[in-house]
Amino acid sequence: MKKILIISSLFFLMLSCKKEEEVATYEYQLDEVTLEVNDFIWKAMNTYYLWKEEIPVLADDYFEDKEERLQYLDQFPDPAVFFESLIYDREHIDRWSWIVDDYVALQLYFQGVKKSTGMRIGLVYEPGSSEYIFAYVRYVLPDSDAENKGMERGNVFRKINGERLTVNNYRELLNSDVLNIELADWNGSALEDTGVNVELVKTELNENPVYITKVLEADGKKIGYLMYNGFTYTYNTELNNAFAYFKNENIDELVVDLRYNPGGSVSTMQYLASMITGQFNNEIFLRYQWNQKIQNLLENNYPDRLYRTFTDVMDTGESLNQLYLNKVHIIATSSSASASESLINCLRPYIDVVQFGTTTHGKYTASVTLYDSPDFSSQNVNPDHTWAIQPIVLKISNVNYESDFINGLEPDYFQRENYADLGVLGDENEPMLHTVLEYISGDTSTTSARPGAPLDELYFVEKPFEDNQYIDQPGIQIEK
Repeated sequence: MKKILIISSLFFLMLSCKKEEEVATYEYQLDEVTLEVNDFIWKAMNTYYLWKEEIPVLADDYFEDKEERLQYLDQFPDPAVFFESLIYDREHIDRWSWIVDDYVALQLYFQGVKKSTGMRIGLVYEPGSSEYIFAYVRYVLPDSDAENKGMERGNVFRKINGERLTVNNYRELLNSDVLNIELADWNGSALEDTGVNVELVKTELNENPVYITKVLEADGKKIGYLMYNGFTYTYNTELNNAFAYFKNENIDELVVDLRYNPGGSVSTMQYLASMITGQFNNEIFLRYQWNQKIQNLLENNYPDRLYRTFTDVMDTGESLNQLYLNKVHIIATSSSASASESLINCLRPYIDVVQFGTTTHGKYTASVTLYDSPDFSSQNVNPDHTWAIQPIVLKISNVNYESDFINGLEPDYFQRENYADLGVLGDENEPMLHTVLEYISGDTSTTSARPGAPLDELYFVEKPFEDNQYIDQPGIQIEK
């Protein structure tokens, strides 16, 4: 009997320990808001990320339940670090997804509001160096500090706040709110500091991407010239007005200068293509390819959301000014990315697109802003934080399913810019535009004889937002 009591006591002791073990709770290290941000990031990437299938932790069945997921997320005190852990091959494949801790600034940027000196620059390796670089001014925004202090296209500098620009420090130096730059002279083969300093202060600027609109004449033809520096949807009317001008002038040819255009709104790109043409209304202009989860859902329920068509009207109801052209001449460089490249790629099956300049950047994908809300839209956003993500969610192909130009689009006529002789933008003697005008006039004897400066440029954008091709909110109902 005594033996039975001992065994019973041991049994109840073991049962009691087991119950204590069952009721023990996991002690979270992160505060509630940070955990909420991480959970939003995981759910948004699990739903929309283009390369979801390549990231094991984003699999629908990776976690048994929400509690297991939250315990995994608890090891990331910095949401930016957690987001980066979900990116597929950052160096070679997904070079473009990003996260922000202030979506208000992101929204303003997409509307064309930018904090800047007003000086738009390019960065170039110094001759014979893989470390040192110099900057050249591409153009200057009106009513900016740069314009007020006399900066102009062609200015060169290699020092900011007394420091030489290198591949390792240029972002930090250029991100300063105040830039004390020392001007230099570039003679085509060497740099020489001038000792002249200019202090530039960044302010919020509204940049109209329709930078130049004019009509030139060559060989008896009226040629419309548009320098367009960003597919900014808040300036769609200004873009449409430029085409009203071309239409009223009854132009014969069109040159679209995208040499400094890093991309932007897919809707705006669709409108621009439709303004150039007009004879293809309602035909498929581009196609979307999502991750398999979203692709299957759309194919079965919303097949019309897998493509965009040429159109004659904006979503605001404003009619487009259409030119019905069968040919367009486009200036593009390694700084031409995303929507600039998609415009070329998606127009080519329909009209003759003649490309001048250098090989483009190679971005064939699009992103979308996802917020911490029930449907990841900007409505009913979690008020406890301002984090948002801008992940790559789809590939864009033309009507023939052609995309994946990861190495960029090659020009028909190669020409670099000459930093010692940039010329005046929009002037018929500006080297790159002059080449296009010669081609239009039928003189192609010199189009391949102007290589420009034999120096390599860095692909450079002031903010990650600039290197972007983005779509509107998906508006897709997903069970989460």
